Amino acid sequence: MAASVLFVPGFMQRGESWAPVAERLPERYPSAVLDHEAHDYEGRLAEIAERGEGAALCGYSMGGRLALHAALREPARYSALITVGAGAGIEDPGERAARAEADAKLAAWMETAPIEEIVAVWERQPIFADQAESLVEAQRAGRLSHDPRSLAKLLRSAGQGALDPVWSALPRLALPLLALAGARDERYTEASRRLAAAVPQGRARTVEGAGHAPQLQRPGPVAALLAEFLDHHVA
Repeated sequence: MAASVLFVPGFMQRGESWAPVAERLPERYPSAVLDHEAHDYEGRLAEIAERGEGAALCGYSMGGRLALHAALREPARYSALITVGAGAGIEDPGERAARAEADAKLAAWMETAPIEEIVAVWERQPIFADQAESLVEAQRAGRLSHDPRSLAKLLRSAGQGALDPVWSALPRLALPLLALAGARDERYTEASRRLAAAVPQGRARTVEGAGHAPQLQRPGPVAALLAEFLDHHVA
């Protein structure tokens, strides 16, 4: 039997956000979507380890970073790694400190704001500007289902300012890696290419007609790229 796939959602998402891709994977690749219950770094890595035994991990944005950290911690537990719109952390200490400060301010605000206001602010981020309004609306219910205090806790422990960069550890990652990014997402297109270049069995692919969330904007091409990668590396 081919390897299974465990889909890991991004920040302020539920596992169901991966359904458009999971539903398009060939039947030879059974899949599961992870709906996290933990809201801290170690708790989420533990959930990935528990659900992902023998699977190919596929994570988006924060979920991609967490999947990468899980794979670096226990590479023998998984069959492959796919990241979407993710990198290996902020290397510059000053930039990372600034991000940590910004995340701390955002987390403090989240603890006092209603979830409707938090979601409205989150949806207006420039990184999501290329998403159709219908796509933004389709994600809203999942975002509104979160508890603001839990989101704040997760941001403090697993945000980009909180995690040390792991670029230097990538050459030791003994797993096949597929690093995906939307073609319009220049920052993470560059990051995906760098990830792939650093991992011995790494490859990078871009998804045309998509920005930071290609799995939502172009689920068909993303599923096809996943199937091609899995066929080559883990089937």
